[in-house]
Amino acid sequence: MTSRNSGAPGHRQHMERAIELGRSGLGEVSPRPSVGAVVVRDGKIVGEGRTQPIPGPHAEIVALKEAGGLSEGATVYTTLEPCSHTHYTGPCADALIAAKVRRVVCPVGDPDSRVDGEGFKKLRDAGIEVVMPLEGDLIEAAMVSLEGFLHHVATGRPFVTVKFAASLDGRIATRTGDSQWITSEGARARAHVMRSQTDALITGIGTVLTDDPRLTARVEGIEGRPKLRVVVDSDGRMPADAALLGEHGNVLWVRGEGCSTAIDAPNLESLELPRSETGGVDFARLLDLLGERGCVNVMLEAGAGLTGSVIDAGLAQKVTAFIAPVVIGGVDALPAIGGNGVSEVASALKLERVQVEQIGPDILITGYAPQ
Repeated sequence: MTSRNSGAPGHRQHMERAIELGRSGLGEVSPRPSVGAVVVRDGKIVGEGRTQPIPGPHAEIVALKEAGGLSEGATVYTTLEPCSHTHYTGPCADALIAAKVRRVVCPVGDPDSRVDGEGFKKLRDAGIEVVMPLEGDLIEAAMVSLEGFLHHVATGRPFVTVKFAASLDGRIATRTGDSQWITSEGARARAHVMRSQTDALITGIGTVLTDDPRLTARVEGIEGRPKLRVVVDSDGRMPADAALLGEHGNVLWVRGEGCSTAIDAPNLESLELPRSETGGVDFARLLDLLGERGCVNVMLEAGAGLTGSVIDAGLAQKVTAFIAPVVIGGVDALPAIGGNGVSEVASALKLERVQVEQIGPDILITGYAPQ
């Protein structure tokens, strides 16, 4: 049977814990979905886990192993439909059946053609109750960790988050190019966490030449993230002594066709892609390539030109903007978003599912592009 109510006291905090576990795997397990799972017996968590990088086990397997014999008759909370196929590991649905769990609570079905309802069907056929939580906020919270995977399954491309930090009047630098620091230390720390949760961080050559960034996630306990840093450099202007080339981790240097510039640096991969109509790199083709490489979440952290062109092309799924209570002013100060823009306000990108959070003196606005 399938029900729409957990039927168990305290199910909210158990699902929230599963969601927290799933979120902790972002930036580490792609192209797998970052799933969290907990096993609950007599109202207490007796096992928990999250998906491990390939070829390690899925979240449910980790949680069942920790619970051991206490899994029998227990309720399992998992953020994504248990898989029903064998790949690197055996089917999680089969493992749940073998463990003799009584109930599985899961808010999101898996659209992968190898699953797509078959996991739930296996469980129901074995007499295990499948519960779909009614609370929309739990579903929304679970989807945040899975949105990249779900988008990748549907399109073959990674989910693109555009991130920028700007003054109250929408500027990312003064007329002289000074930009350090517009936002507070707390906002910058959050941005580093976001970097750690992405599979690839993309920037443009303008940012490299102006700021000489490292493009790493300086988060305690996490090293080597993001796994891939991408520099879009249509004319091959990246200097051989760029700071990002001295950091650990892979760098993909994306140039336009016909660019002959070469740099010899460890962990640097050079790639030529077709040019767009404006002469820049074809960003859509870059997304295709990153999707083929197993990236499901990418974050764009670039200057006005590249950011504007990506938004103009409708290639952004999510926007995260850190807004500082600072007014820079000046017609020559650098805006956060360039490109062509729209000719009418009615045609502007209108974000949906908007959330607003205060981080110290700054405001973080997060919203999704209409689908």
